[in-house]
Amino acid sequence: MSSTLILTTTHLPFTSTPTTYKYQKLPQFYTPCSYSAFQVQCSSSGSDLTLTTGTVGNDGSVTGGAYDFSNATTSLTKKLLSSPKKVTLVRHGLSTWNDEKRVQGSSNLSILTETGIMQAEKCKKALADIHFDQCFSSPISRAKTTAEILWSGREEPVIFLDTLKEAHLFHLEGMKNVEAMQKYPKDHTAWREDPSNFNVNGVYPLRQVWEAASVAWKEILFTPGDNFLVVTHKSILRALICTALGLGPERFRAFDVNNGGITVFKFNVEGEAMLQSLNMTAHMYTDHTYIY
Repeated sequence: MSSTLILTTTHLPFTSTPTTYKYQKLPQFYTPCSYSAFQVQCSSSGSDLTLTTGTVGNDGSVTGGAYDFSNATTSLTKKLLSSPKKVTLVRHGLSTWNDEKRVQGSSNLSILTETGIMQAEKCKKALADIHFDQCFSSPISRAKTTAEILWSGREEPVIFLDTLKEAHLFHLEGMKNVEAMQKYPKDHTAWREDPSNFNVNGVYPLRQVWEAASVAWKEILFTPGDNFLVVTHKSILRALICTALGLGPERFRAFDVNNGGITVFKFNVEGEAMLQSLNMTAHMYTDHTYIY
């Protein structure tokens, strides 16, 4: 017996756009919380279950200026944009060096595993109902392949930006974490425990990534269009998230992003960001389609 749950929420506290989720496995229960409207449709191929539709209302008003995020963050562009923007950030699928627990950095030698390819395909399916005007990607192979899978079937070419490359970690790249800890204990510990101050001969990789993220945001937001897809790596993704929210490199570990995780930002015409969703991964575990 197969079953499907379609759940639609409207008037979320962080967006005025309805969001729809589709699940192949029905949860045992759901608890409506701070939604103004919460609709559930359940269907099953079994003879003992029929289609049921219900709406739970919540007439409580939204407070705190949830839909007006002017001045919530500092403008990333310092200039007016042509229109409000929405940017979806995706981390590349699992790579060979992820799997082998090696330090990847900016190396181009790590490629997607079969699992990574499957994760990219799941991302494509999860985002299939969303129109994107353009796709940006790091040119490094593991991100490039992920972007090409996500963007397949589109006429517009992927735009590859060097500012979306992963942090360059010098002599640590390619080494297994255990080996790096044994051979370069000081450098490995600094990168893991105090990344903003990790440096090699006076070069600070994470600070460079922060600068690159700031430039990347301008390159993306000044591109014609309203809705963009960005595929890149963990460190630069953290930098993109933090710079959008006005956080410095000392907050590098404040967010985590999984392989295939999806993060969504909204920008007003002033270039100020609002984080709409962080590291969504439901599509990795269920037949899940996002609408936002």
